[in-house]
Amino acid sequence: MFGLIGHLASLEHAQAVAQELGYPEYADQGLDFWCSAPPQIVDSIIVTSITGQKIEGRYVESCFLPEMLASRRIKAATRKVLNAMAHAQKHGINITALGGFSSIIFENFKLEQFSQVRNIKLDFERFTTGNTHTAYIICKQVEEASKQLGIDLSNATVAICGATGDIGSAVTRWLDARTDVKELLLIARDQERLKELQGELGRGKIMSLTEALPLADVVVWVASMPKGVEIDATTLKQPCLLIDGGYPKNLATKIQHPGVYVLNGGIVEHSLDIDWKIMKIVNMDVPARQLFACFAESMLLEFEKLYTNFSWGRNQITVDKMEQIGRVSVKHGFRPLLV
Repeated sequence: MFGLIGHLASLEHAQAVAQELGYPEYADQGLDFWCSAPPQIVDSIIVTSITGQKIEGRYVESCFLPEMLASRRIKAATRKVLNAMAHAQKHGINITALGGFSSIIFENFKLEQFSQVRNIKLDFERFTTGNTHTAYIICKQVEEASKQLGIDLSNATVAICGATGDIGSAVTRWLDARTDVKELLLIARDQERLKELQGELGRGKIMSLTEALPLADVVVWVASMPKGVEIDATTLKQPCLLIDGGYPKNLATKIQHPGVYVLNGGIVEHSLDIDWKIMKIVNMDVPARQLFACFAESMLLEFEKLYTNFSWGRNQITVDKMEQIGRVSVKHGFRPLLV
């Protein structure tokens, strides 16, 4: 059995869907209550591969909310992730994906040092961040959506915002090694890490966001921030492909400008309907077919009986591992969401 650990986009979102998730008593509660709310399994899932194979899974609602990071409730946030992991393991789930901020919290706050959660010793081999599949899908979105929009990558400039993060660095390595992208612009807060990445690639220009955006034919947004960012759409090229790989995805509502195409990054479409309710609750356009690529990674590992932390630790994603998960993704009927 596979598992998905997720969370809702905001306190307002959580209150609005509490009834659908099966705990109506949470609907009128504020952030303090959600900080102490326990994780719950709120959905059972059946996925059928195009090979005919069927697998079963569970969705674990962590009750984490991005406002916990914004209001510096770090202990509450870390407790949410660890408790959700323990809950998944206690219910016999073989491989569980850490979705959204769950993996970021795990890595940024080094939660591997807290392997004991009450009476459960976490077996980290049973968890994956899903970032390898997410990075692969974003790269395929860059390649295929660019083609649809008439952007020739061999003459294009691609800006990666969040280039030193786990997904950002993997996307950058793939674009360098597996495409003929003309120019890479590297954007991140940590200048030392940017220089290390630039040195590893032997190319790429380090720039600020405001410098890079007007030069980019394609912008890959994978910066991990609980709040959105303001982008002046009038400074962007036309056409410009903007891939929003963050969560919650809010660039499409903020940027509505002729010639600027915003694509929800790291989203896959499955060839067959998935029997679940959770993607409707997180507002996917086609909830029976569309899902986060990080969640799909745990499904792929379950299909292949690869019970291992396939994606784990910052900057450990290789192009070879992206190709490996990519082959399995195609085999079982997943494809990148396109324009």
